[in-house]
Amino acid sequence: MRLPSKRLIVSGAAAWLIAFALGGMDSRHASIASSDHSGPKTWLGALPFEGVAFAQSQGPNTQMSEVAFKNIQVLKGIPVDEFMGTMGLFSAALSVCCGDCHTGAGTSNPKWEDDPPRKRVARRMVSMVNAINKDNFGGRQVVTCWTCHRGSQSPAVTPGIDAIYSTPTFVPPDILPVAPPATSGTPPADQILDKYIQALGGAANLAKLTSYTAKGTSQLFGEAQADQAEIDAKAPNQLVTLVHQREGDLARSYDGRDAWVMLPLTVVGEYPLTKGAKEGAKLDAQMAFPGGLKQFFKTWRVTYPATLDGHDVYVVQGIGDEGMVATFYFDKKTGLLTRMIHYANSAVGRVPVQTDYSDYRPVAGVMMPYKYTYGWVSGREEYSLTEIQPNAAVAASKFARPIQRAK
Repeated sequence: MRLPSKRLIVSGAAAWLIAFALGGMDSRHASIASSDHSGPKTWLGALPFEGVAFAQSQGPNTQMSEVAFKNIQVLKGIPVDEFMGTMGLFSAALSVCCGDCHTGAGTSNPKWEDDPPRKRVARRMVSMVNAINKDNFGGRQVVTCWTCHRGSQSPAVTPGIDAIYSTPTFVPPDILPVAPPATSGTPPADQILDKYIQALGGAANLAKLTSYTAKGTSQLFGEAQADQAEIDAKAPNQLVTLVHQREGDLARSYDGRDAWVMLPLTVVGEYPLTKGAKEGAKLDAQMAFPGGLKQFFKTWRVTYPATLDGHDVYVVQGIGDEGMVATFYFDKKTGLLTRMIHYANSAVGRVPVQTDYSDYRPVAGVMMPYKYTYGWVSGREEYSLTEIQPNAAVAASKFARPIQRAK
């Protein structure tokens, strides 16, 4: 068991894998994570990670924080996936790992339930932020840890002269403004989405693709060695991604109704997704068969065009159930999707998941990305596919609750 590299945390603006807090993880699992918290979600209050109990889930949708972990004082009554997302955002806001706040983290005898000084300070900070939002914003989640810290344990209070007279770094908000077509020159969402479908090969070809299997590699942020990866998908919205990491398997699955995440070297091991996080998994599965994307969201809005990696893009946002927001970046020339970001709510802000797509190639008349990067608060994975088998037979059991392979 190795503690993460402090240099890697800072240089990567990393939010460390929350699973490390649960059971120990190495420096392969850093990720970039940032968010804006100006949405309507009511502030719930939160604590840092407060200890682990070796408890089992009481059902596919009832694994609550106080059942899975010890010494939970505030984050009671929320599911484990939201609890873990909350911990990931703590890590992102302060660029810290578990050992910075928890007794014995990274050793063979961690005492997660202990209350060292930094945990007590964090409790006071959360109470302060809770009061700010309640007294000034009607309880809306406007101020969060990220608002002030932004990757630093001690927030800066004075602007630097170099910062004042240099090119500012623009970070767009989660909820983007609607762009008036007359002044922005942007077409309506329907036209952008229709062009995307045509760029993929057309609705008829998309309808003919009912399943596929794919193989390739997955490379974690900061790691030189790649791991073998497998993907299985079945229309309309079933998807499983399995990565054979050296410590164990990583898996994300959605069976058309329920979603799970499995991580190696964790106490929880695997856990179901709920609410907005499950809607995000459902969206990921829908994107395996994007012909139904337009119908996925009830509300679509177009914001101002942008430039992404040197390419001009249209930016379209969908608003879904359970508080999920998703933003899509479509290349103006090709019409193809280059980036998707979706968010789920947590006690301390929205938890982002970002997928970047590239290297589109034709498969059974459909353009499919052979390279994509999946970034979330528990890691950033770069996938390079070597083969995709269209309309392959895929057993329903592939999408079931994942099981860790024997060590």
